[in-house]
Amino acid sequence: MNANDIQALGEKLKAEIGRGIVGQSDAVDLMLIALFSKGHLLLEGPPGTAKTFLARCFSACLALDYGRIQFTPDLMPGDVLGTNFFNFQTSQFLLTKGPIFTEVLLADEINRTPPKTQAALLEAMQERRVTIDGETHLLSDHFMVVATQNPIEQQGTYPLPEAQLDRFLFKHEMAYPSAEEEIRIVQSHAKGVGMPTMEELGIKQVVTKDELSAASDYIGSVTLSDEIIDYTVRLVRASRERPNLLDVGVSPRAAVNLAVASRAKAALAGRDYVIPDDVKQLAGPAMCHRVVLSASAEIEGRTAKSVISDILSETEAPR
Repeated sequence: MNANDIQALGEKLKAEIGRGIVGQSDAVDLMLIALFSKGHLLLEGPPGTAKTFLARCFSACLALDYGRIQFTPDLMPGDVLGTNFFNFQTSQFLLTKGPIFTEVLLADEINRTPPKTQAALLEAMQERRVTIDGETHLLSDHFMVVATQNPIEQQGTYPLPEAQLDRFLFKHEMAYPSAEEEIRIVQSHAKGVGMPTMEELGIKQVVTKDELSAASDYIGSVTLSDEIIDYTVRLVRASRERPNLLDVGVSPRAAVNLAVASRAKAALAGRDYVIPDDVKQLAGPAMCHRVVLSASAEIEGRTAKSVISDILSETEAPR
């Protein structure tokens, strides 16, 4: 497989997702980059902006197992991971696996459950394995979390801990559609009150597991020059050199993730090398959710997006 093959796979997936999703091209692009980078994606937006529906359409295009967890305030870690039950007939413990044992996991409204339950995902997202009662269980190499959350200003939400946010490759804010897009949405979906099925939309699997594995293997061979690596590190480190604006800067994990994602973006564009624009365009989605604004920055009305934008404009890119 080469960059042209991955570009063709990406276009095929976009076309298939487009059977159900109108607009949201930025979210789809980030979703594909996360898929080929073996990363996780967090979608934030008000109810009704197709966050869950996008995840469903995305998973329907892939030959991967799909699972969903509806996060609620009373959800417990065992409801996510699974539980060992004692079988009195065999006098042995039997593991009842939780919904995390899948390949594409939709963590719906992840910020409506307390941090204790959110933390059940940490090991799985970082190491693709879970530990239950001291025993380790491996997850699929294709394991991917697509999480949705409502804006934290809404009632009944819990802010995600910094350690949880740092596990997500990207965070993307789903905006309301334009007037033209909303007209198309109503024209396409106003045939019934319920959500249309994938069969009704004609969405089918178009990418196999072998193709995904080959694509992910190729991503690591995309050329990442020393100049691009230096640029990526300078962007990340710049976020730690603004104590007046940021209490917490971007982690080294983010630098690695941004470099891998830039390779995937280059391949999806049909290139076997990374250019500075690949890093620039992904820096916002990869960095904004990982920083914590200082009190003075919040008083001034600054946002994480504006601070990262300043860093991008002030950091010289390689020519």
